[in-house]
Amino acid sequence: MKIEAGPDGVVARPPAPSLLSIRNLRVGFRQGRETAVAVDEVSFDIAKGESFALVGESGSGKSVTALSVLRLLPQNGRLLGGQVSLDGLDLLTQPEWAMGSIRGGRIGMIFQDPMTALNPVFTIGAQLREGLVLHHRGLRGPQLRSRALELLDQVGLPHPARQLEQYPHQLSGGMRQRAMIAMALAGEPDLLIADEPTTALDVSLQAQVLELLSRLRRETGMALWLITHDFGIVAEVADRVAVMRSGRLVETSGPEFFTGPYQAYSRELLAAMPRLDACLRRELAEPKAQQSNPPLLEVRDFRVWYPVRRGILQRTVDHVRAVDGVSLRLEAGETLALVGESGCGKTTLGKALLRLIPATAGEVLLEGRNILSQARKPGRTGLQIVFQDPYSSMNPRWVVSDILEEGLRIHWPAMSPAERRERVDALLMAVGLPIAARQRYPHEFSGGQRQRICIARALAVEPKVLVCDEPTSALDVSVQAQVLRLLRELQDRQGLSYLFITHDLAVVSELASRVAVMESGKVVEMGPVRQVLFAPASEHTRRLLASLPALHRTQGDRSSG
Repeated sequence: MKIEAGPDGVVARPPAPSLLSIRNLRVGFRQGRETAVAVDEVSFDIAKGESFALVGESGSGKSVTALSVLRLLPQNGRLLGGQVSLDGLDLLTQPEWAMGSIRGGRIGMIFQDPMTALNPVFTIGAQLREGLVLHHRGLRGPQLRSRALELLDQVGLPHPARQLEQYPHQLSGGMRQRAMIAMALAGEPDLLIADEPTTALDVSLQAQVLELLSRLRRETGMALWLITHDFGIVAEVADRVAVMRSGRLVETSGPEFFTGPYQAYSRELLAAMPRLDACLRRELAEPKAQQSNPPLLEVRDFRVWYPVRRGILQRTVDHVRAVDGVSLRLEAGETLALVGESGCGKTTLGKALLRLIPATAGEVLLEGRNILSQARKPGRTGLQIVFQDPYSSMNPRWVVSDILEEGLRIHWPAMSPAERRERVDALLMAVGLPIAARQRYPHEFSGGQRQRICIARALAVEPKVLVCDEPTSALDVSVQAQVLRLLRELQDRQGLSYLFITHDLAVVSELASRVAVMESGKVVEMGPVRQVLFAPASEHTRRLLASLPALHRTQGDRSSG
């Protein structure tokens, strides 16, 4: 590989011939009478059969660059200049009817959120056949079904014939992602664009998806353009990596990027990555009430079962045991991480503790009182939740002050408007947001800022325990580090206890003092974070650790210099 030094750092040129060539691409978005530039003079090439990663923080312009190549910009998007060619074909001058055969045909795309990208009213089979008919007009009847089954089998979906008849909501997150990959492969593309294909997937599913993409690239010879904020998966699959910041490329390099990035910004991003050995380098403070009896929160033999009904009379013939006999303790000022694969029951447990979904059996004792036997309203003040997706968990029609005051109006109705306003201002300052944010809507904030608002909302009624349900899974590494730092600061100042639900074992090492590992609705291992992560007792925990990208497992210098 030829290496050249340029003004922006070390640039690794791809081996010829290039499949996709982007030169001086500029993209903007109309905002009233002005145009905000989102992609500014971006140039790079992707070679045939190459795996190329474009990484950067949220809002850096990664996805906009890909959408510009496919000419799928939103209505207010504008191509301001540049050239994009695919095997010598100028994509920016092609008529729209010609782009219809290129999208999905020569260039396939895996979108970030399969649940919103898939049509909820059509089965997986119907959506897969649509792409096959569009790009392979000769396929009909049995041949069409056979090819659809072949694609689902190729991406490793179990029972392909059954999955053809399923709707997107009937599949797990990993299965939906595999179905989307199958649809992207239906046109046998020369280039596959994967936009955050593993965001919010657990480590096992992430490893499976990455292995699948690597295998398909080897078998089909297609090029892979990976868009992500996770350096761990970049190190696993990419031949070259380009770092993007504020619409511009700051560095392009080969595998040597991970041993010594040229730019300080790249080093800062790598330093912000959570690593599995973080718990070895930090002091694990003892919980303030380690010997308390009873503990702050105690869960005893907790169960959430869903009936399986069959027949004309819909009789219950079995149960889905989503949470099956879980018991755990949480002390004051402690962080207990709850980890496991998708579908293991960890989120169900978290929601059921707050009575957002009904429990089947068990006890939840908060300061010795069984909150399941109390009225819902009084028990809610001691136990609050921060959801995974901050945008969908807030009312988009309310400004921030309305969102934060909702809990105050419900639980503290005697509080005056002036007192509520003072409380909202204090909450905003506590989570590092300006007081002026109180009159803005959720869509006016970045992902990290929205998560801060959700944390402030949970803190409004002064809870003792926060259930944090994957609060950092969809955030880039720098924003994730900021949110984790905020949670630690709030815990130190207010003595909060966290039940931190996650699939990211590196994040667990950064934040938790103890870990509980779930599998199939049961806790299979529980103990101090150092013991569970570095001397696991269960085979399931060892399997989760083995699925973690190597870059997250390695010890590294956390400084940015």
